Amino acid sequence: MASRVLDLPDGRQLAIAEYGDPHGTPVLFCHGWPASRLQGGLLHEAACALGARIIAPDRPGVGLSPIHPGRTLTDWPKLIGDMADVLGLEQFRVLGVSGGGPYALAAAWGLPDRIPVVSVVCSAPPLAERKDIRYLNPAYRWLLRTQRVRPSVLRWVFRAARPVARLRPPLWIRPWILRKMPPPEAETLADHAIFESCFRNYRESWRVGADGLYGDGVIYTQPWGFPLNEVRVHVRLWHGKQDANFAWQLAEEMVAQLPNCEPRFLEDEAHYSLAIRHRRAILADLLTYQS
Repeated sequence: MASRVLDLPDGRQLAIAEYGDPHGTPVLFCHGWPASRLQGGLLHEAACALGARIIAPDRPGVGLSPIHPGRTLTDWPKLIGDMADVLGLEQFRVLGVSGGGPYALAAAWGLPDRIPVVSVVCSAPPLAERKDIRYLNPAYRWLLRTQRVRPSVLRWVFRAARPVARLRPPLWIRPWILRKMPPPEAETLADHAIFESCFRNYRESWRVGADGLYGDGVIYTQPWGFPLNEVRVHVRLWHGKQDANFAWQLAEEMVAQLPNCEPRFLEDEAHYSLAIRHRRAILADLLTYQS
């Protein structure tokens, strides 16, 4: 479970953490936002039991990975292809959670010969051209609107927030945090170990600096650079009907555009609850796929 920084052939660096069975089936884990490589740790026990080697990189500007100026979503396939070459991996499966969903789909689009299947869980949808944003949670709506009209203000907000965001939430404030969440989320994060893991992962996302995390977020507001109907790899899409971050209607729109997609909508699950409660089933489903 140690983290390390890889030197890539073109001189760039990328930090990764590995979890699960070191000799198992390789699975690239694409973390959410704001998140980091540490999010992959939630899969460790399931990966050990199922024979999966989880490789969780920090995206550039996040955690231990330095900023790559000017990067776009379509830079991701080459970046993780180079990472796989350094690790000696010819083929690998991909799992993207929340903000990692677009990266999982970009990987499938750009590396179809190396990736047999991807799973996207509670995925962020394309946002650049979207006018109807009612299916996003209020915080995301504010972030998207502000980035569209006053990006300098949003960058300032991130810089101002970083000192507090890097702090561990005190015990007394945790019940208040849970009360603000939908019931499935609160029930899931009431587990002390899960809560600690999630917020440690969140704090790590700020390590490089506010500009790194801000830049990672800006990519969601830009065109993806490829249409979903060009993703020919098999996609397993999981989404909770109680998701308050990205409502299930957004996932339905993605399903309609993906030519080889098998959706799984769970009636009683929300955003975090689906990804955490069902992580073993999601991973097992990804591993058992045969092309």
